[in-house]
Amino acid sequence: MKRSLIGLTVLTTASLLTLTAAQASGPVVVSSKIDTEGSVLGQLIIQRLEQAGIEVEDRLQLGGTSIVRSALKAGEIDLYPEYTGNGAFFFDMADSDVWNDAGEAYATVRDLDAEEGLVWLMPADANNTWAMSVRGDLAREHGLATLEDLTDYLAEGGEFKFAASAEFVESEQALPAFQQAYGFELSSDQLLVLSGGNTAATMRAAAQQTSGVNAAMTYGTDGGLGALDLVVLEDTLGVQPVYQPAPVVREAVLEAHPEIESLLATVFQALDLETLQRLNGQVAVDGLDPRRVAEDFLADLPE
Repeated sequence: MKRSLIGLTVLTTASLLTLTAAQASGPVVVSSKIDTEGSVLGQLIIQRLEQAGIEVEDRLQLGGTSIVRSALKAGEIDLYPEYTGNGAFFFDMADSDVWNDAGEAYATVRDLDAEEGLVWLMPADANNTWAMSVRGDLAREHGLATLEDLTDYLAEGGEFKFAASAEFVESEQALPAFQQAYGFELSSDQLLVLSGGNTAATMRAAAQQTSGVNAAMTYGTDGGLGALDLVVLEDTLGVQPVYQPAPVVREAVLEAHPEIESLLATVFQALDLETLQRLNGQVAVDGLDPRRVAEDFLADLPE
């Protein structure tokens, strides 16, 4: 009986190795999440690999985080852009401080995912986390670049009204965390709480100065920031978790195509905060096809 089980184990292992090799030798299946940034990053990955002669299958905008990650772990897709801060949820570590530091967040999720055969490649120097942004005219007139600058401005009695969702205002990890860390407190008169409160609505309120609003809850790489002349205030104290986008690839696929690492490093090195905002804005605001946006961007990068 033991001998039969050993034989079955050997056959099973051999079959798995054969399946893994077959999956790695076929087209590289590239996917992404269903949002605007997912489509942009996904197109950048696909077109970069195709430029290098790597056969690619397009499975972009597959679904939300759980769907895409599950597909990667199951071997149904091979590569997609993920965010470092999501490691907090992947590994039940939401209470850890490692996610508030870019280097530690990347190293932690990289090392933990390596145990599951997933490889994190170089991240972009952009942070798609919750942010507080102000109108550009306000930022320029009063030299507002960081949340520390905002604290000084508020202490001096500067006019300020902030549009946000109820979740952002009430969640201990959002506005209360910013206030505690930086030492300011917004009164009810300084808040416009929007029902639903997605960032498109809050940014629009600031751009149109609805009810005197001159600042808004945003995400760091929102596509509308540049078009609406809103400035993200830097979170210098690291209050929010860092969400740097990075390609994640199955180890077997990277072994079959080791050039993927250097090919995508060149792309993601070029994606700083302002650049990613601009690319997202070309899709979300200007209505351009993500394929064209990626093509134009890659045309200016070294091969």
